[in-house]
Amino acid sequence: MLKSRSRLRLMVVQIMIVSLFGTLFARLWYLQVVGGDVYQAAAQENAVRDIEVAAPRGLIVDAMGRPLVANRTSWVVTVDRDVLEKLGNSTRTAVLARLADTLGLTGTELGRRTKTCGEKGAARSPICWNGSPYAPVPVAKDVSQSLAASILEQSEDFPGITAEARKVRAYPAPFGINAAHVLGYNSPITEDELDAAEKSDDPTISPLSVVGRAGLEKEYDRWLRGSPGDRQVTVDSMGRVLGDGDDIAPTPGDTLVTTIDAKVQGVVERQLHQTIMTARKTVDPVSGRRYSADSGAAVVLDATTGRVIAMASQPTYDPNVWTGGITQGDLERLYSHRAGTPLLSRAFQGQFAPGSTFKPFMTAGAMTNGGYSPATRLNCSSYVRVGNRDFKNYESGSYGYIDFAKALQVSCNTFFYRVGYGLWVKNGANTTDVDTPDPLVKMAEAFGFGETTGIDLPSEATGRIADRKWKKAYWRANKDYYCTLGKQPGEDFIHRFAREFCVEGYTYGAGDAVNFVIGQGDTIITPLQLATAYAAISNGGTLWKPRVAKAIVSPDGALIKKIKPRRASTVPVPKRVLRYIDTALQGTTQTGTSAWRFVGFPLDKVKIRSKTGSAEVYGKQSTSWLASYNEQYVVVMMVEQGGTGSGTSGPAIRKIWESLYGVKGEKVDVRKAVEPGAKPPASLPVFERDGRISAPVLQAPARDFDGQLNAPAATAVSPTHRKSGPRRQARAGPSW
Repeated sequence: MLKSRSRLRLMVVQIMIVSLFGTLFARLWYLQVVGGDVYQAAAQENAVRDIEVAAPRGLIVDAMGRPLVANRTSWVVTVDRDVLEKLGNSTRTAVLARLADTLGLTGTELGRRTKTCGEKGAARSPICWNGSPYAPVPVAKDVSQSLAASILEQSEDFPGITAEARKVRAYPAPFGINAAHVLGYNSPITEDELDAAEKSDDPTISPLSVVGRAGLEKEYDRWLRGSPGDRQVTVDSMGRVLGDGDDIAPTPGDTLVTTIDAKVQGVVERQLHQTIMTARKTVDPVSGRRYSADSGAAVVLDATTGRVIAMASQPTYDPNVWTGGITQGDLERLYSHRAGTPLLSRAFQGQFAPGSTFKPFMTAGAMTNGGYSPATRLNCSSYVRVGNRDFKNYESGSYGYIDFAKALQVSCNTFFYRVGYGLWVKNGANTTDVDTPDPLVKMAEAFGFGETTGIDLPSEATGRIADRKWKKAYWRANKDYYCTLGKQPGEDFIHRFAREFCVEGYTYGAGDAVNFVIGQGDTIITPLQLATAYAAISNGGTLWKPRVAKAIVSPDGALIKKIKPRRASTVPVPKRVLRYIDTALQGTTQTGTSAWRFVGFPLDKVKIRSKTGSAEVYGKQSTSWLASYNEQYVVVMMVEQGGTGSGTSGPAIRKIWESLYGVKGEKVDVRKAVEPGAKPPASLPVFERDGRISAPVLQAPARDFDGQLNAPAATAVSPTHRKSGPRRQARAGPSW
């Protein structure tokens, strides 16, 4: 009886187990066979993906509100590598071949474009994709809208591939300006930068972010970049979009208002280019061949604040070359020495011997700490012998005994040779003591030479003051090379110099002192340094840190941040000495070395001071310098291997001054000046609530230089900007 009951219970359990497994198998068969298509589709439809939406970068506008950098729409084709990896090899190959054919690329080129920087077979940076490896890789930019639509409409043929409209940088170029070195450029964020941003919890950074790499784009990147948005989409396993979800709109970047005036910038760029082209057609009387004029720079500063009104450099490049992805050929040209290294700004990164433009600062040093005075008279002979070498005049002839003012006006080298030699002897004539005091070196440092000006642009060069300490440090770093070279047979200049340098290259002799005082030898400066130094003479002794940015304004027109002028220091020169130098340099334009370029110019109304310079560099033609200023502006131009200061740069400098004051013939009409009222605007542009920007409102009517009251110059950027409607001018337009 007991055994029967046990067998019965066992049979019941077995029947239950078989029933359960039968039910389970039936359900699995139903899900996979009968209802498989339905549930597979449902699973595909439930995949939700968050897509980053890049923020439009903020505008960069000039002082009058004219856009210098804006945005435009570009259709971009991207490849989601995660989706492609899920495809079979044959399917993936077919998809990429189809895409390459659609884009007009070879399979090899498309393959290179899908790789991130550092991967085998990837293009060189910055051409390769240096963004996050988890973000879709852009493989084609600026494609036509019809091609983009075709890819989107045939999504089943292009799994993991999409086309979308993105905002990319555009350069409106008002008045045909370039300004590439000032504005800068961008490139996609790198993986390291993205990791750093995630660690710092920076909400403005995303895998789609572009980052400023040079110029204002880099210096003010955190203001310009904005904050990314987010878009939710439902996708299937092949990456095809099935529907839209919630959207979070991106926040555009802020607007950067600059001190640049596009009209002045246009004039300066054209004059610099024309000067270089003219120099290349002019025969150098020294070498007997045409001037190379391989580079140049020009700077216009507000002498009262140090703000940069215009800054140009040649050779330059088209800033659009970075938009839509730079090609390998373009990239190589930008870095090519043969092409003149167009990426290098000669204005604040190029370093050149200053020549005679250095003499006013040497005058300040000699009169302030060197024991010289306005009463000093020295012989401006045709040459002066120092040691066993004759040092000659370059620009001037022999004028006999003259004072500092006359020496500046005629640019007499031998006068200043005597000053440099006299101070060298006065301070002990010691050739080896690096701690010997030197009032001329001290004054050069006080005017900012040998260090950066502090401009709000990255990668500024320091220049170099070739004093005793520098010379000894240079000798220590290079003596082994020159000693080895000197042991080789040869009697040419290089081998003789090598032997001399090996033995006594650390000494600071009389020859070094006389070269230094006229801006020759190993001293080098940037054109921007020279402009800020002359601004200090103009304004009575304040050395400013140049500024290109003026304000940061939100996308809706509210003032976020004022960028005020910043003082670097006050030069340690008595006011009477500065006034003496100022008066002397006014004479340079009236009767001195630059006077022949200003014949017929109304110097009685626009009182321009100037100093010419022709710097000699071994193995090269002379570098042309012309520095000029008045109470309001500083205008400096440099042309490397371009000839004499006034001969080469004089006509361009005059035309820039004519544009600044509306000069025609001998008449001055500030109503025709490139800047309204012949001065930089005190207030900010007016930002309309609908996004339009108008020029600043003039604070008062302008007066011409005959004392007549004129109506204010028109301030609208364009006719549409003057329509009525609510406006704001950064909190009522603060006066700067």
